[in-house]
Amino acid sequence: MRLITWNINSVRARLGIVEQLVKKYQPDVLCLQETKVQDHMFPEGFFADIGMPHLAIHGQKSHHGVATASKLPIADQFKIDWCKKGDARHVAIRIDGMPTIHNFYVPAGGDEPDAAINDKFAHKLDFMEEMTEWSSTLKEDSILVGDLNIAPHPDDVWDHKKLLKVVSHTPIETEGMLRMIDAHDWVDVMREFTPLPEKLYSWWSYRARDWDAADKGRRLDHVWTSPSLKGKAVHMEVIREARGWEKPSDHAPVLVDFNF
Repeated sequence: MRLITWNINSVRARLGIVEQLVKKYQPDVLCLQETKVQDHMFPEGFFADIGMPHLAIHGQKSHHGVATASKLPIADQFKIDWCKKGDARHVAIRIDGMPTIHNFYVPAGGDEPDAAINDKFAHKLDFMEEMTEWSSTLKEDSILVGDLNIAPHPDDVWDHKKLLKVVSHTPIETEGMLRMIDAHDWVDVMREFTPLPEKLYSWWSYRARDWDAADKGRRLDHVWTSPSLKGKAVHMEVIREARGWEKPSDHAPVLVDFNF
């Protein structure tokens, strides 16, 4: 099974590069985040036309939103309302013979890393706590993917010291994510293939005049598996070229091949 996860930053605005990705890399399952579209306006026909007709979508107007498209029939799907806010930040699918696939879009957290004065950051921390508790009780074999909006290790960012006070790499976030990983003994698949201390990024800011040359990236996108699935991933790559495609997302897709 080939799985790709990608924060697309508005699916309807970027159908061209979604089609380009699917044609070139032929995923069996495509998990998208930040789709920015209500369910009834989701471009279902487009996905059928590119060979991924089976959909699990969870969207809302203007922001957030996740969607999972599959070549294979989806036997079951469900959503969790994290923090009871009604935000479209999670959808899960079950395909016969496969582990459950959870597609997440964790809150970005705003600009100020202080929960006392920034409600968005407080929401992010609460979201992480709920995910950690959920992870600790999770029994079924699972794959967790998505834009988790945290770069947990010093080598997941271009400059550890400069980003210690920047949302996505502050100690309270990185330590919280490592606790979340420990709660289920999640396997960090990307780091299985690109071990620390090698640098590994999946996001580059739009603000950089030449993002590729500057290479000031962060690893905000993740693929984790239950410990029982360790070794089932046989290939991983960050599709960096997609960050340079026409009208790109600021995230690059992450591809993982599994052998079940």
